[in-house]
Formats: sequence, structure tokens, C-alpha cells
Amino acid sequence: MALHLHYSHRALRFNFPARTSRGALTEHVAWYLHLTEAARPGQLGLGEAAPLAGLSPDFRPDIEDRLRRLCQAFNAAGFASAAEPDIEQLLEPEWPALRFGLETALLDWQHRGRRQLFDNAFSRGEAGIPINGLVWMGDADFMRAQIRQKLTEGYGCLKLKIGGIDFAAELELLRLIRHEAGPAELTLRVDANGAFAPAEAPSKLDQLAAFDLHSIEQPIRAGQWEALAALCRSSPVPIALDEELIGVTEPARQLQLLQVVQPAYLVLKPTLVGGLAATSQWLALAQEHGIGWWLTSALESNVGLNAISQFTAQQNTGAMPQGLGTGQLYHNNVAAPLRIEAGRLWYEPRGVWELPA
Repeated sequence: MALHLHYSHRALRFNFPARTSRGALTEHVAWYLHLTEAARPGQLGLGEAAPLAGLSPDFRPDIEDRLRRLCQAFNAAGFASAAEPDIEQLLEPEWPALRFGLETALLDWQHRGRRQLFDNAFSRGEAGIPINGLVWMGDADFMRAQIRQKLTEGYGCLKLKIGGIDFAAELELLRLIRHEAGPAELTLRVDANGAFAPAEAPSKLDQLAAFDLHSIEQPIRAGQWEALAALCRSSPVPIALDEELIGVTEPARQLQLLQVVQPAYLVLKPTLVGGLAATSQWLALAQEHGIGWWLTSALESNVGLNAISQFTAQQNTGAMPQGLGTGQLYHNNVAAPLRIEAGRLWYEPRGVWELPA
């Protein structure tokens, strides 16, 4: 019997307007790829493609048409096993979220459709993954409340979205955190989402350095390699590339980016860079050039978060906190046996999954 691919979608509703320097999100549409076979009615391979507005190359009005054509081509091919499809032949590089969704649906099917895509201590429920607590942009009171909650919940690493309110107010929030917990107790990251102009970035980075930050993600807008390289050479705060990696899919271009910019870290989001195999290519380059890294979800529902988390647990992450704390953002997330305890993400393999219709 041949495998059959179809899709569904869900409009995920945020618990609050999720603000970045690019604007606020109240809803996020996730597309789910369902892989079935008539001879195995109880088995389902499930993947998620959830491109982000204003950021993902495949956040486009024709995404459903592309999904429809993908399913038609896949089903017409009559694949007998999940090892047969060539994702690069089925989907162009400009559809990274769709590639991630198909890749993980196939991987789930290969592992009998149990939402256990890898066999490791995390997927077996034996170990949690350290994660950073994410503090979203908002007015100072909203951000202060999030900070206090995260500290109470026992996170050892916090990441603040900055660049959306007055910079002096953001510095004051960092002072508040450092008053509560010093660098030995709490790791601090900030994410500017490209909010700084190149001319103002050095001064702002100097001011941020006073708070013993672990890193800053994407201080200036993507695509300004020379300006970013100059910042990486001079910044007192280590710089991590995030949006800069999106759309850079050719190996030669990836190598050129790292050689020119020479960042301290890469922040790898499989939905945005083209899936787990594409992420592995970036990881190999980072390790070859002595660049640090961590993996991050990109506001997927629990389906995508679970896949990224299990992939993360396959890597040699050490004690580096990962960016996998987005599962509590939605009113109507796909119910899944993922939980956060004391700054670690856990998976319960015997737990119950909701299957998105």
C-alpha cells in the first residue's frame, strides 16, 4: 500500500499580544501534514509547518495552494515507505517551514507514529532540557511581571525581547533583574530582532554590557554583513545570528556568511532554516568554525516544539539553555505531554496527544 499525505490547519490564538520589534502577533496559523496508509489505520505521521508573519519566506498567500500541490505530487508518486521521498525534489528551498513539516511527518511515520522521533533520554522521559525563560516585549509593568514570574519558577536563564519600548526603560528592567540575581545565579540573554540602527548599535551594546549579558541576538537588521561583522569584532556583548540565517541555503553562501561576520553564536530555528537536516548543516559549520549555538522553536504549536526538542536532545548541547519555552503561549495549543519544571522542558512518552483535525 502507498503512503497518503493530506493537511489541516489551526489558527493558534496567543494568550497575549506577542510583541517583537516587528510588531505584535495575536494569531498564528499552523498547517499540519498528516501521513497515513490504508493498511495501517491506527498509525499517523504528523508534522507541522507554521511560518511566521513578517519573517518566514513561506508566509505567503499561496501557501495552501503549495500544500495542495505537494500532497497531489506526493500521493501520485505512490511511495511505499517514508524513506523514499526526496524532500528537496518535492519542495523548493523557499518553503522552509513546509520542508520541516514534511520532514518531521516522515520521521514520525518511520517511528510508528508515536510522536517519538528520536530515541534519547528526553524522548524517553528520563531527562529534561534546560531552557531559557522568555520575557516578551510590552510596557514596563508587563515585562516586570513576567520577569518576577520566571524567577519564581526557577529559571537559570532569561531571554528578554528588547527594542520595542524606550531603551532607558529596557535598561531599567535589566537593572531590576540583576538586583534580584547576579551573573553567577542567572544567565541573561537579549534579543533585539534587528531593532538597532548600525550607527547607534555600538553605544547601545556598551550600555547593555553593564549587565553581564550572555549574548544579544541580531542587534541590527539582517543583510548588513559588513556592519554586523564590525559589531562582532568590537561588541562587549557576544553577538548571535538569528534572522541573518533565514534564506541562506547554499553551503557556499553559508560558509561565506560565517567567515565574513564571525559571530559568537548561531540561533537555529528549524522552521526558518528548512528543517532538521538543514539545521544539522548549520551545526556542522558552527562546530567546524568554533562558533557556539543553541536551538530555538519559532512559535510552533506543541507538534513542532516536540520535534525540535527531541532533535535538540540528540545534539551535544551540554548545559547550554535552549530556546524551547514557547509551548504555553496559546489558548488552543495542541494538547501534548510536554511540561516545564524549574527551567527544564520534559516529555512524557506515555502521555496523551491531541491529534489536530
